[in-house]
Amino acid sequence: MTTRPPLASRRPVKSVRHADTRIDEYAWLRADNWEAVMRDPGVLEPEIRAYLEAENAYAETALAPLVELRGTLAQEMRARIKEDDCSVPAADGAFAYYTRYDAGGQHPVFCRRPIRGRGGEEILLDANEEAKGHAFFRVANCLHSPDHHLLAYTVDLNGSEYYEVRFRDLETGTELADRMVRAQGDIVWAGDSRTLFYTVHDDHHRPSRVFRHAIGGDPADDVLVYEESDPGFFVGIDKTESRAFVLIVAHDTTTTEVRILDADAPSAEARLIASRESGVEY
Repeated sequence: MTTRPPLASRRPVKSVRHADTRIDEYAWLRADNWEAVMRDPGVLEPEIRAYLEAENAYAETALAPLVELRGTLAQEMRARIKEDDCSVPAADGAFAYYTRYDAGGQHPVFCRRPIRGRGGEEILLDANEEAKGHAFFRVANCLHSPDHHLLAYTVDLNGSEYYEVRFRDLETGTELADRMVRAQGDIVWAGDSRTLFYTVHDDHHRPSRVFRHAIGGDPADDVLVYEESDPGFFVGIDKTESRAFVLIVAHDTTTTEVRILDADAPSAEARLIASRESGVEY
């Protein structure tokens, strides 16, 4: 191979930490606006983008002689995977819900079947179809409402892990106008099937807030339910097995703090179970 790898220019940047001086000659490759780049890769500085694209082009050139081998290895690995796999159906009301994968597909297909009576499989969301036309596509969560009429799901369209919350009417198959952006991916339905809780990233890509959305309402009017002020903690949401309570969980690696909301009273105040104590998980 005669192609030479690209050479990044050296621009020394000095930093002192704990009386230790370091020189980083490639600090310029870390974009100062990295938070904005996570939301919109198009705002990456042209000089940084040009260098990264040059690296990618060089990698493709270097690996070109191995294109057949790469294809063979990929086929061998896929041959060891059950591509047409399916989760165990979970009964809920009149339906059994499950997720399956089609042979050759790269994304899950979310489905349900009636438990009694007639009726075959109903595809709620085929992520393979939704992914068409997108360079990147990933579904993080897909949840039906308690009354089985609506579907809430979260999608990432650029690999930044900023998700968009979307809704689908399962009776008509139409998408609702409600769209929430910059979400973290966690979603939980309230018992009324008209209210959804979801988590949102802060500017440092940390899930730190929980919002409440009413179906049909303007996302700009969504209510902030909880915000974590400690930058060392992350926030997640869940639901108890009884489905009676929505859980708001603040945690770091060794400590948890949980608040609960009555799932049938989504506008009520969240109640703290026990104040956080460093090193204690519950």
